[in-house]
Amino acid sequence: MLRQPLLEKLTRLRLPGFRTGLQEQWENPHYAELAFDDRLGLLVDLECSRRDNRSLQRRMKAARFSLPATLEDLNLSPARGLDRGFILELAQGEWIRRHLNILVLGPTGAGKTYLACALGHAACRQSFSVRYHRTSRLLHEMTLSHADGSFAKLLASLARIELLILDDWLRDPLTASQARDLLEILDDRYDLSSTLVATQVPVEDWHARFPDPTLGDGILDRLVHNAHRLELKGESMRRARSPLRSHSD
Repeated sequence: MLRQPLLEKLTRLRLPGFRTGLQEQWENPHYAELAFDDRLGLLVDLECSRRDNRSLQRRMKAARFSLPATLEDLNLSPARGLDRGFILELAQGEWIRRHLNILVLGPTGAGKTYLACALGHAACRQSFSVRYHRTSRLLHEMTLSHADGSFAKLLASLARIELLILDDWLRDPLTASQARDLLEILDDRYDLSSTLVATQVPVEDWHARFPDPTLGDGILDRLVHNAHRLELKGESMRRARSPLRSHSD
């Protein structure tokens, strides 16, 4: 078969990795030393790797992380209160397969958002769908969806996400309507998917922040009782990394 028609057919079949690899094999005489099966295997591996990378990039883009965080760059020193082995275990995603939740707790600046995004990135690598939201902005979006009639559609889209990350959880006072919206979200997800919340508010103070005790009970019941807790300690990471620290200390 002529080479150009073959390349065109590979393009029509949407096999760009295979096509690129085949061109490389034609141009590099060392590949001629390999058996046919080995050369074919290399081409298939290249196409699969390309597709996996593209899928990961799509999941990362859809997640809308606020930080480009990875577990490889996470500070796992004992002073921060994190167990290295447990964090690496969470990176494998079994907790998501079991539809468990995670609560990331700690004071302002402790690195909660970074840890949440790093765990979300790890979930993307495990082929889970992930979505990051600041809680206040999601609640504002929910309010707008009530007004324009898209509330049911938004709820359905959130229910399909395998890992939903809610940052700055309960930072701002809630209205009764916002609490009902949160309950709707968590009710759809309970025992079907996983939710990660990051907050500086201790769990024992959560109930008092709900305007209706019944709504608070429902939300906590769906979120807390099947959740791992990660409690960050130590000084503010923002302060530690500040370029002005050497002048202020």
